[in-house]
Amino acid sequence: MNLAGNLIWLLFGGLTAAGGMMAAGFTTCATIIGIPFGIEQIRVGYAMLTPFGREVIVERQTTRLEKVLNLAWFVLFGWALVINHLFFGAILSLTVVGIPFARQHWKLTLFSAFPFGKKFGKPRRTEYTEGPHQ
Repeated sequence: MNLAGNLIWLLFGGLTAAGGMMAAGFTTCATIIGIPFGIEQIRVGYAMLTPFGREVIVERQTTRLEKVLNLAWFVLFGWALVINHLFFGAILSLTVVGIPFARQHWKLTLFSAFPFGKKFGKPRRTEYTEGPHQ
C-alpha cells in the first residue's frame, strides 16, 4: 500500500511540490543567513516525496535555538505551507478515494509548520514485554 500510495502521490502533484520546495531550499541556501532555513526546506521537500509509511518523529526536546528558528520559520514560510496542506487536505477529503492523500497532507502540516528538531521517517517498532494481550 505504501509503494502504491507514494507512486500515485508522486504522479498527481507530489513530485512538483517536492521539487518546488527543494528548489526554494537551494535558493535560500545562497545566502549565509538563509542556510539553516534552506536545509529545512530541502528536508521538507524530501518528506513530500514519499509521505506514505512515514511519520513525524520527535526524538528529543527542541533546544532554545530550534524554538527561535521554528518561530522564524513559521513567520517566513510555515504559515503558507500550513494553509496549503490544510486546503489540499480538505479538498481531498471530500471523496473517499482522496482520504488517504488528505491524511498525508495533514501529517505534512505538522512537519511543515515547525520542522526544526523533528525528523520525518519510518516509525520505530517497539516491542512490549508486558501487557494485557500476551
